[in-house]
Amino acid sequence: MAEMMRAALFVEPGRIVLDDKVIPDVGPGDALLRITTTTICGTDVHILKGEYPVAQGLTVGHEPVGVIEKLGRNVEGYSEGQRVIAGAICPSGYSNACLDGLCAQDGQSGAHGLKPLGGWRFGNTIDGSQAEYLLVPDAMANLAPVPDGLSDEEVLMCPDIMSTGFAGAESGNIKIGDTVAVFAQGPIGLCATAGAKLRGATTIIAVEAVPERIAMAKQVGADVVVDFNKTDPVEEILRLTKGRGVDVSIEALGLQSTFQQCLQVLKPGGTLSSLGVYSEDLTIPLSGFHAGLGDHKIVTSLCPGGKERMRRLMNAIASGRVDLKPMITHRYSLDQIEEAYLLFANQQDGVLKIAITP
Repeated sequence: MAEMMRAALFVEPGRIVLDDKVIPDVGPGDALLRITTTTICGTDVHILKGEYPVAQGLTVGHEPVGVIEKLGRNVEGYSEGQRVIAGAICPSGYSNACLDGLCAQDGQSGAHGLKPLGGWRFGNTIDGSQAEYLLVPDAMANLAPVPDGLSDEEVLMCPDIMSTGFAGAESGNIKIGDTVAVFAQGPIGLCATAGAKLRGATTIIAVEAVPERIAMAKQVGADVVVDFNKTDPVEEILRLTKGRGVDVSIEALGLQSTFQQCLQVLKPGGTLSSLGVYSEDLTIPLSGFHAGLGDHKIVTSLCPGGKERMRRLMNAIASGRVDLKPMITHRYSLDQIEEAYLLFANQQDGVLKIAITP
């Protein structure tokens, strides 16, 4: 009889439930992780609500911290019992996209090796991490050993939100001495704020209204927080910059309104770095776009993955230059995953991130 595990399964829009599932077999290039900590992402909530389609019965989740339970026969350089993480984006390592530095857009063995969002497999096209065990494909491209001395909770943000938020700062090409605006201070926006500080921005303006998130934004690097419930953020940011505008604006919410505001606060020649997941067509307002002649750049990013990216992020944590553990506001067992989804999906009790432990 096949061995079973507990896993959070997508049943239908509005229903993710904990149920039994067969522990997967391990192929030659795979690794089986015993999950020790995982979490819930805003994208999982989109799946729960039916706003992002996945297969019925899929195990959701894409932020794994765990221990190698079993290695495929072709996997070298790792050992069973080793603590590791894997990125939310788990590229094959061999596709045209990967070899072109576009791991998140991995089309694997397709004709041209490119597929939009193709590198996002966990909890999307294959079973994810909100379970007792997780099968990691292409293990040698994706498993990153956790340095001694770092706890599960210290590295829990690396697989997704830290990698994504930092990518917003990196794609914006923030330079030492830049002024940066980050619109929305949810988990991704907070990581973008922290990334902007690491990149050398010397004035970071966060836009947020939730008191707990305002406090956390200041903790991770924001110099000023503009409360959009109290003042128009565009007017306030232009006032703060004496009309110059910001060098880089980062959109971390995925709304037309924040996208538009990000454009309106940019200096001529500035960069709008977009991290939001949009659910409808965007329009570019003439205001702020300067008839298309403002030398602006609009760039988008999907969470970078792979073991080298994870290694670098864990280095940043181990160095003490960034600490994202305070973003974990709640802790639940896997048995309580349905309750945790209820809290997270409804943004109750000041929740930012939830640590889930089997």
